[in-house]
Amino acid sequence: MAAERLFERAVRLQLQGSGCEERRMYVRVSIELQSTSTPIHKRDLVVQLTDDTDPFFLYNLVISEEDFQSLKFQQGLLVDFSAFPQRFIDLLQQCIQEQNKDIPRFLLQLVSSASALDHKPVFLNVVETNPFKHLTHLSLQFLPGNDAEIKKFLANCLKCIKEEKLLLEQKLKKTEDDLTRQLNFTQQSLSEKSRELDKLRSEWTSHTAALTNKHAQELTNEKEKALQAQTQCQQQHEQQKKELESIHQRSIQQLQNRLSELEIINKDLTERRYKGDSTVRELKGKLSGIEDECQRTKQEVLSLRRENTTLDAECHEKEKLINQLQTRVAVLEQEIKDKDQLVNRTKEVLNATQEQKVILEENTEKKQIHIGKLEATIKSLSAELLKANEIIKKLQGDLKTLMSKLKLKNTVTIQQEKLLAEKEEKLQKERRDLQETGQSLRTKEQEICKLQEQLESTVQKLEESKQLLKTNENVITWLNKQLNEIQMARKQETVPEHTSARNASQQFSGPKIQFNTQLSKTNRCSDVQMVPVATSNSANKENGEHLGLELKYLKKREDSIPLRGLSQNTLNSSEYPKSYPSTKIQTSSKPVVPSTASAYFPG
Repeated sequence: MAAERLFERAVRLQLQGSGCEERRMYVRVSIELQSTSTPIHKRDLVVQLTDDTDPFFLYNLVISEEDFQSLKFQQGLLVDFSAFPQRFIDLLQQCIQEQNKDIPRFLLQLVSSASALDHKPVFLNVVETNPFKHLTHLSLQFLPGNDAEIKKFLANCLKCIKEEKLLLEQKLKKTEDDLTRQLNFTQQSLSEKSRELDKLRSEWTSHTAALTNKHAQELTNEKEKALQAQTQCQQQHEQQKKELESIHQRSIQQLQNRLSELEIINKDLTERRYKGDSTVRELKGKLSGIEDECQRTKQEVLSLRRENTTLDAECHEKEKLINQLQTRVAVLEQEIKDKDQLVNRTKEVLNATQEQKVILEENTEKKQIHIGKLEATIKSLSAELLKANEIIKKLQGDLKTLMSKLKLKNTVTIQQEKLLAEKEEKLQKERRDLQETGQSLRTKEQEICKLQEQLESTVQKLEESKQLLKTNENVITWLNKQLNEIQMARKQETVPEHTSARNASQQFSGPKIQFNTQLSKTNRCSDVQMVPVATSNSANKENGEHLGLELKYLKKREDSIPLRGLSQNTLNSSEYPKSYPSTKIQTSSKPVVPSTASAYFPG
């Protein structure tokens, strides 16, 4: 007897009883194919249901080839016994794929007639759910296992567990041996690595000491180079400052010249604007003349109507001429429409000029009023011409007798049309001139705005430079005041030693330095001057003594950095006599009113 296991896996199924609620549980399904050759060749399909948590849960199903034929007939199966196990496994695989979904398509149902599984036959149904109904693809009846079958099943389970236990013990021994070997090897490698680490540490300490010495030397060299570069940069900065001051003064002069030129151009533009206004007034006068001529033409049309009443005999001969006149009237209507469009364009141009120039508002309003009058006259002319056409159609019988008179009048009308065309051309030319003057005015206004912005920026820069110079003057005056206070304090301290101070003053005569602050009118900037009052002794110059403030501290700097204080070295040096005490100057950030002050420094 040979057994071939085809499938074994835990499957989730739905348990249904007669008097209890539905619940879901996992059941292990195992499928085997058993074949016997003695005394007859026979194959059986064995399906077994077990629960991993309950060892007494056992249901068996044995399907032989004869049983399968009855099952096939009852449930309408279309497969043979040889293909049935694989088809059944495929259905179980589909149920496993769908078991985690909320609404599974394929579902396994374990149906029992009793309220609980109390050793009674159950049905295992493979159900497919769709929106219409539940389709049962397969329904198999399982019988509960008896005591002998349960014992056999438990014995098989115990055998399998023991075999697994032996395998696990063997694996454990192997892993322990491997781990002990690895541990010994790692300990040896660790000792070797620790020795190497000690060597590397000793080498690293010596190397770091050498590097620190080398870097210290390099740092000293770099500091010296940086000091040299700093001195060079300061010299270059002072030169650049002087150059920038000269460039700034030149740019101010150029901007002033440019401003004067722009004022001249602005005057020319205003004169042109006034000329344009005068041309617009002339055009208004011409428009009034054209209106008078239009009224005259209206009067002539009325006289023609009166004469048409008397011209009844020559109507037939004049029909052709009437058709020609109608075509001319259509042409005139088209010309009137073109004139309306031109009038609309002039309105747009006038609106644009109103937005840009407030001064021309009154003139544009007058133009719009005249244009409205012209439109009214043109509309009235068109309406009257239409009425005249209707009257002409009615009076075609009366126009036969007036052939000769109408010829003369036709010549007069042609001349009038020519005059009107010439006047229209003149109007178009004058409108073009107006547009060109408006465009030129816009461009000039844009240029004026740009120049005004440049002027404002330059004025702001000048004001900033003035403020910085004022702060420098305040600092200088404050320094003078501090120096005076220090001198007075020293005089009070040196009263008991008056005789020694006189001898020292005879040997070393100190220079008197006076600081004057003046505001120049042309540039409107303050310049600081240092005027020496008393000359120093030649002996002090030869010894190289530092007497008073140096000139470099009182130069006008371009970046206008306010003087915050003077170092002690400017007042005292190593070459001064020991009898004179050293003084310190302290500064404060409070502004001081500029004034002239004089200070005396001992040699």
